[in-house]
Amino acid sequence: MVKICVAGGSGQVAAEVIDALVASGKHDVTVFTRGPVLAASAASPRVGWQTVDYNDKEMLTEALRGTHTLLSFVQVLSDIDQRAQRNLIDAAIGAGVRRFAPSEYGSRGIDNMAWWEGKQKVREYLREVNEGETVIEYTLFQPGLFLDYLAFPHKTSKHLDPLQTVFDFQNRRAIVVDGHEDAFMTLTSVADTAAIIARAVDYDGKWPAVGGIRGNRVTIAQILEIGNRVRAGRFAVDKVRAEDLETGELKTTWSLEAVHRSVSDDQAQALLKVVCIGMLLSSSRGAWDSSDEMNQLFPDYEFTSIKEFLTRVWEGRP
Repeated sequence: MVKICVAGGSGQVAAEVIDALVASGKHDVTVFTRGPVLAASAASPRVGWQTVDYNDKEMLTEALRGTHTLLSFVQVLSDIDQRAQRNLIDAAIGAGVRRFAPSEYGSRGIDNMAWWEGKQKVREYLREVNEGETVIEYTLFQPGLFLDYLAFPHKTSKHLDPLQTVFDFQNRRAIVVDGHEDAFMTLTSVADTAAIIARAVDYDGKWPAVGGIRGNRVTIAQILEIGNRVRAGRFAVDKVRAEDLETGELKTTWSLEAVHRSVSDDQAQALLKVVCIGMLLSSSRGAWDSSDEMNQLFPDYEFTSIKEFLTRVWEGRP
C-alpha cells in the first residue's frame, strides 16, 4: 500500500478518481484542499483530508513527504500563471515523490482553447525540470471529451455534472465545421477514465510522458449518425465555416447556454461563445483525437461503447 495525494480533490473529476482509488483498497489516499475540511469529507475513514496553501512550497513539501504519487486536479483557469501546479511540482521533487500527473483530463491539443493555455505552461515546466535527467516521473492523462457530456442534461455518474456541448442530443441538433465531418474525436466515460487512472497508479513500470486514454475514437460524422439512430430522428446540423470562426464569428441558430460550475457568473457569458468556437476549431484540427498509451498498458480493459452508452441514456426518451 502506498500513499497517494490528490491536489484539488474537491472537484468533480477528482472525486470520481478518488472513488476508484478507494475501491481498489490498495492505497492510503490524502486529499489536499484550499478551504477548511468539511465534516462530510472527513467522515470517510479511507480518505484523509488536509488543508494546504498552494503558495507555500515549504508546507507542501512537508505535506508530501512519504507520498508515492501526486495527482493534480487544480483548476487551470483559476491558477494564475499556474503557480499552484508549479509549486506542487517543486514540492513533490523536494519531498521525493515518484510520480506526478498534472491537471489535464481532456484534449491532446490545446490550440484554439485559450482557457486551457495554462496546461501548456505546466507541460513545458515538467519538461524543463526533467531536462538532462528524470527528477520526477509524470504523465498527461488525456481521455478526450467525457462521453457523459453527450447525455446532457442527464447525469450519468456520481460526481460529474452534465455539461452542454456542440452535440445536443436532447434537442437533436449539432454544430459542426463544414468540410471537417471526418475529423476524429476521442470520447471516454468519466468512469472509465477514473478506472484507468487507478490502474496507472498501481502500474509498476515507468509512466509514458503522454497518457492517452482512448475509450472511443469516432469521427464527427459518426457521432451524428449514432445520434440520428438513438434519438430516432435526424439531427438539425448547423454548419459553420472555419474562416468565420477564426475571426470570432459564430453564425448558428443556437448556442451553448450551460457552463462548468468552476466558471464564475461574470465570466460565463463571454466564455460561452469562446468555448464553442474553440471546441469547433480544435476538434476540426484533431486536438480531441487522443493517443492510446494507457490502452496499450492495459489491453484487457473493456471501455464503455459510445453506442451502448448513448442507447442506454436516450432510449425511450422524448
